[in-house]
Amino acid sequence: MPLVYQQNINLTTKLGVWHIAEEKGFFLRYVPLQTEITHPHKQLQHLAGRYLLKELYPDFPYMLIRIADTRKPFLENEAYHFSISHCGHYAAVMVSSTKRVGVDIEMVTEKVARVKHKFLSNKEQAIIEAIEDSSIELLHDSLLTAAWSIKESLYKWYGDGEVDFKEQLHIDKISLTGNSGIAYCTVLKNNPIILQVHLLFFNNNCIAWVMS
Repeated sequence: MPLVYQQNINLTTKLGVWHIAEEKGFFLRYVPLQTEITHPHKQLQHLAGRYLLKELYPDFPYMLIRIADTRKPFLENEAYHFSISHCGHYAAVMVSSTKRVGVDIEMVTEKVARVKHKFLSNKEQAIIEAIEDSSIELLHDSLLTAAWSIKESLYKWYGDGEVDFKEQLHIDKISLTGNSGIAYCTVLKNNPIILQVHLLFFNNNCIAWVMS
């Protein structure tokens, strides 16, 4: 299938989401299966992410991708900064030649409510509850999934691992309009870093992305 979402964020940064409906053979005509992945669906997700890199930037040197100890994929020469996320039948990719980026896609699920105390502070849970009490018509599960996705995108942007989601990735405010919004966040690892994370809800999924 074609891209279900693409945004040229600026002259050097692109974001795309692919709905995976193809068989493995389709992707293997364009990109190789680079790692020892045995689960069939995880193979599809892996290939779709690599394919989407080339879809956004045809000259992307996917053969040069390396995997850090933190499991973050990267290019040693940093010709491109990029982030890949998979969930269900979707793959999301963000690529920039000038900015560090992080992207995450999550399926909205009630399961996240069971672990909210592990990644959200009391203050952050109050922010979610305040949104529910406002005129924004989003379900509790959608908001909690968005909060998790926000922190995942920050974690991927940071890229060096060893980050406590609850203590060091803070959501200070969430501003929503319709099916999109912005989260104002602070990364408290070493020196505080203030970042804006963009949100989009679609097809029972939430995607979050950040760049700086």
